[in-house]
Amino acid sequence: MSTGHLTIDLNAIAENWRTLDAMTAADTAAVVKADCYGLGVEPITRALARAGARRFFVAAAEEGAAVRAALGPGPMIGVFSGHMAGDSTLIRNNDLTPMLNSVDQVLRHFESLPQQSFGLQLDTGMNRLGMEPAEWAALREPVLQQMPAMIMSHLACADEPDHFMNAKQLRSFREMTEGLDIPCSLSATGGILLGSDYHFDVVRPGIGLYGARPYEAGRPAVTLELPVIQTREVQPGETVGYGNTWTAQRPARIATVSAGYADGLFRALASTLGLWHGDTRCPIAGRISMDLISVDITALGDEAPDYLTMLGAHQGVDDLGDAAGTIGYEILTSLGARYSRSYQS
Repeated sequence: MSTGHLTIDLNAIAENWRTLDAMTAADTAAVVKADCYGLGVEPITRALARAGARRFFVAAAEEGAAVRAALGPGPMIGVFSGHMAGDSTLIRNNDLTPMLNSVDQVLRHFESLPQQSFGLQLDTGMNRLGMEPAEWAALREPVLQQMPAMIMSHLACADEPDHFMNAKQLRSFREMTEGLDIPCSLSATGGILLGSDYHFDVVRPGIGLYGARPYEAGRPAVTLELPVIQTREVQPGETVGYGNTWTAQRPARIATVSAGYADGLFRALASTLGLWHGDTRCPIAGRISMDLISVDITALGDEAPDYLTMLGAHQGVDDLGDAAGTIGYEILTSLGARYSRSYQS
């Protein structure tokens, strides 16, 4: 096999959901947008449903249709982007629940799908999606008469527990939802970890399902193994890869593996990252190119590995994010389509 192999541990994902669910008295949903963070909507949503999830959230109506196809009737599927122009048929045919974000969306939904379930998204200070307090105050009574399924907002700084913004948004959300007998939701993974004051009626873990930050205690759910195409001996003074950025300081063995930035392994990773063979770290030698990565396997002696591990027990998506100057979310959602995949359950 000439492409890398991605293994997704469905048991780990289900266990992470159950553990997060046990942290709260709220109903625990699952955020499965972007094809379950790039890992495959059908197997993952079904595993989460078996674990007990009955509410799912996606970014767009098209994603909601894919989740409905995987799960069938029953579970609620909320759409964060709300009711966009042209989405009415998708929303109706797939029984989606758009989280309406604006006056325009409220009017569109009530005019085109008056019997369809909906939720409301409120802006508590992130200034991204949702109705601002004045808009909500003007629409509150007529909207509540239509019996929304949920009212939600989103925390901007939940991954920083001491950030002043968390308490500020909590106060705002409480003020905007005071007196309501409707399920309310403020927290994704980071908000769950902030404690029960932030939980309300529904929580919405996403990245935590895969054991990535901010849920440090979670089980990592992804392993990525890259096949070795060729090995060679390199003498002192010889260089490896584009730009001659790596020069051998001693006799070295170099393995070239099949993956690169076309597969979501960013070029910036090369300066600090290694791959692993068992418990032995093997540093990257030179630049990551589109399809290939060169790795210094001198520490393995005469051993000739068939593959090296990029993501596994010693190195997770957050480690790759740190090395690339980004976050684990971006690494996870960038893993490319060329990898073969298997799902452990």
